[in-house]
Amino acid sequence: MIAINDHLQPTDLLPALQRMWDLSAAKLDALLETWQPEQGTPVFTVGGQYTSQGWTEWTQGFQFGSAILQFDASGEERFLQSGRSHTIQRMASHVTHVGVHDHGFNNVSTYGNLRRLMLEGRLAYDAFEREFYELALKASGAVQAARWSRTSDGDGYIYSFNGPHSLFSDTIRSLRALALAHQLGHTLMAENDAAISLLDRLVQHVRTTAKYNVYYGTGRDLYDIRGRVAHESIFNTNDGRYRCPSTQQGFSPFSTWTRGLAWIMCGYAEQLEFLATLDDTQLAAVGGREVVEPMMRMAAAASCDFYLDTTPIDGIPYWDTGAPGLQHLGDYQNRPAEPFNEHEPVDSSAAAIAAQGLLRFGRYLEAVGDASGRRYWQAGLTVLSTLLAEPYLSVRAEHQGLLLHTVYHRPRGWDHIPSGSTIPCGESCLWGDYHLREVGLYVQRIARGEPYYAFFAPLDIPPGVKRD
Repeated sequence: MIAINDHLQPTDLLPALQRMWDLSAAKLDALLETWQPEQGTPVFTVGGQYTSQGWTEWTQGFQFGSAILQFDASGEERFLQSGRSHTIQRMASHVTHVGVHDHGFNNVSTYGNLRRLMLEGRLAYDAFEREFYELALKASGAVQAARWSRTSDGDGYIYSFNGPHSLFSDTIRSLRALALAHQLGHTLMAENDAAISLLDRLVQHVRTTAKYNVYYGTGRDLYDIRGRVAHESIFNTNDGRYRCPSTQQGFSPFSTWTRGLAWIMCGYAEQLEFLATLDDTQLAAVGGREVVEPMMRMAAAASCDFYLDTTPIDGIPYWDTGAPGLQHLGDYQNRPAEPFNEHEPVDSSAAAIAAQGLLRFGRYLEAVGDASGRRYWQAGLTVLSTLLAEPYLSVRAEHQGLLLHTVYHRPRGWDHIPSGSTIPCGESCLWGDYHLREVGLYVQRIARGEPYYAFFAPLDIPPGVKRD
């Protein structure tokens, strides 16, 4: 169980965040110097050097988006130029990629961040450039929404790259692409010019994920523990009936792969923030605020509570709550995580994602008058403070990664196991680095009293920026 620091404040983390951004700048420079585009998108490090791993190209947006976040945090123009030029040169294929569910990862991290910075007045305003970013986001959201499977209970879901039968927990966070496209007034057009509401598909996907991928301790099966998350749900594509839980990257369908848990935590928290910006008329068409928001809050609270209750005291989880080697670690939940143990790896990338979920959910609850939000907020700060120090913050200049002790795909054995070790450790991944930067930027902006960082912001465009 996480030992929450109730006294930690965002301003307390500013020195550690500055150190992190200084290290981050050097690591972005090092990766750019060695990256060969023809070898594919960087995914994770081997011996401290980023390498590719073909599965789907879901990390390209994190590569260029990291440079944009670096500019956002530091004001260093060279990172803006790098992120912007690479987005223009290399992200178009991701906008129209019909084979993946990852649009919110790739395109909101690039086109979305650039649009946000322009609307905040951080980039010189250019109407055509803004329209370029917005067209990319509209197309990305529509393509994501077109990956649609129907369920027997009248809803549906955006299916994963695994096929029409597959609902991934990851997609709840990638759903940002669909949300932004709706915010921009876009609609998916189908056969015979049938107009499909992107907000309706967003809410259906949110509801289906909450119903089948998140557990609530209601006796659904023998492993129904409140807050447990299944990485994947499988449906019969002939009639839309739910069949069973599954996993691609976890230990089993009946344990919790902790990065999948973190995606749920962060995804629901962000979507609750987004729905708060919509008026009641829009939400009435998709079930009403009084129905949709409680459903989302229940999923967010269950998953966040499960994370707090099952994670070691420093806030860093092992890669799966049912990993078989955990039995050899004794009372591992009541001491700090041990990235150099001999039995099971930790996954700090899950912690970086989860920290942002805890912070956003906590802030959301406090904003609506729920005092329980403070517990999640303080837990998020606690997790982030762990990540901003060794052994998780990468301080060696020769290591290209920023966040150490991450795991990609343990069942397939893709992660590097260094000499002398029996488990993966000491390596980084692109999404871990990105999400450490993202949660760091989130807290830094709050500590400095700067505009709130959200994928759909700003809603109020500052003076000097044109409103089209």
